[in-house]
Amino acid sequence: MLAGFATVFGSGTAQAAPQDCTVTRDLVGATATCHDVDAPAGREYTLIVECFGLHGVPNAFPLMAIGPYRGSWGGSFAPSGQGTATCLGPTSLGTVTNAYVAIYRD
Repeated sequence: MLAGFATVFGSGTAQAAPQDCTVTRDLVGATATCHDVDAPAGREYTLIVECFGLHGVPNAFPLMAIGPYRGSWGGSFAPSGQGTATCLGPTSLGTVTNAYVAIYRD
């Protein structure tokens, strides 16, 4: 990932198998755009965001914690598609510390 700061926190080529993806992130979310024309039929990708902030403790609602957590995601998307994910949710409020594309289904 390339580091820089303007409106975009960082952008660059994904670090997972889909090398033909570009991930752009801001303070609370990320977007991935992929153009993998050589992907095998049926392959799907997902965008994963790693966050830091206030979040619900898994299986212990209404307990809350401050620390790292995985943000929400918009589901899987095609190799020539786009995905989004965020650190904001009904029980979470945090900032993006990392974002990357991974293979969801091969």
